[in-house]
Amino acid sequence: MIDFSAFPLPAIFFASVAALLAAAEIGHYFGLRAEAEANVSTLEAAILGLMALMIGFTFSMALSRFDERRDGVLTEANAIATAALRARLLPAPHDLESLKLFKDYVQLRSDFSIGAFTLGEMSAAISRSNEIQEALWKRAKVVAAKDNAAVPVGVYIQSLNEMFDNQEKRLTALRNCVPNVVFVALYGIALFAIGFSAFSSGLERRQWRFPVYAMSVLFAGVILLIHDIDRPGAGYVYVSQQPMIDTAGGINKYITDLESDVAARPGQGAR
Repeated sequence: MIDFSAFPLPAIFFASVAALLAAAEIGHYFGLRAEAEANVSTLEAAILGLMALMIGFTFSMALSRFDERRDGVLTEANAIATAALRARLLPAPHDLESLKLFKDYVQLRSDFSIGAFTLGEMSAAISRSNEIQEALWKRAKVVAAKDNAAVPVGVYIQSLNEMFDNQEKRLTALRNCVPNVVFVALYGIALFAIGFSAFSSGLERRQWRFPVYAMSVLFAGVILLIHDIDRPGAGYVYVSQQPMIDTAGGINKYITDLESDVAARPGQGAR
């Protein structure tokens, strides 16, 4: 089956327009050579109604997945911010070391959805995220081993677990796209609807090209919008990374404040 995600959006739009116009010409050709039949207008209205229903169904699927990705960014950003905030409760030098890891982590998670990315780039980003998570976890284990009854360490470990879980939730939302079979059905109904409209025009020997061509372009434009919404990190409709950017700013402030505190301590200007 065709993998629509492998094609750029402009190519999909122009291919859609070409296919719909070709269906219109074929439908009109047969309409001119066919005898008038009863209820053609009724059938045309029913098919166009089915097309509207299919567009609404597919658009709803794509929009729900877009909302999941947007919520995933906010949820993960909040989890990282909470974990970084609690990392300040760790004893030195683990507090500053952990915050620097959080700085790299949030930058990586922010860049993860900016622009189109290949499967290899996604795998590399996930691997790097897992490495930072492992480094954070090792530092938490060292602190917990010294005093496993400390409340700050316990709440910090809990926030780390939530942060790790939210990474997988966000990855699942990124991978969850509208199935290709739904797009195949959408294109099939669109081609048939345009072809049948042109067929009806041919039967009635009326002027047809402008309205049918205009409808073809509109159909192609709506389908393009659905493709755009369904593609994370590509196209003109994208999930804002502002929550991650805000979190990164907060972590940078934590690091600056902590470094200032360390420099102000007598005999601890460098660590």
